[in-house]
Amino acid sequence: MDCPRPALVSDWNQQVWILQGQTLMAVPWSNNVRPVTVTIMPCKYPESLEKDKGVPIYLGIKQPEMCLYCEAIGGQPKLQLENQNIMDLYNQAKPVKPFLFYRETTGKTSTFESVAFPGWFIASSETNQPIFLISELGNVYNTAFQLDFKELSQLNYSL
Repeated sequence: MDCPRPALVSDWNQQVWILQGQTLMAVPWSNNVRPVTVTIMPCKYPESLEKDKGVPIYLGIKQPEMCLYCEAIGGQPKLQLENQNIMDLYNQAKPVKPFLFYRETTGKTSTFESVAFPGWFIASSETNQPIFLISELGNVYNTAFQLDFKELSQLNYSL
């Protein structure tokens, strides 16, 4: 894969990801909402990571170009965004674990588990709330996301 694969992300509440300042938020999908374009690149060196956890990927967003990563803040993993080129991560000599997520696909949905913090998953909750990390898979919060890989210029932004 020579370039990141663009996608739109939605959850089971028909919420999409938008960027508000430096924070990814989940908001209801409507004609006046412009979701962020998520970019996905596989890890070049999956053999150096755990097997059977899913496909290790880097997750970024376009405009502005940023990447999702996990870091411990106050002793707990937190999901962050950093001004980072996804191709720079992809081209590193070894996996950049804070920026990697295991993508496990079940049917039409995917979960994203932090490589740096095993057992912690990207999640969404109520409308107009930030995307975050949770250690309980799909119990209270949504951890299953749908990726729409259609040609972005042809997407209809209404459901």
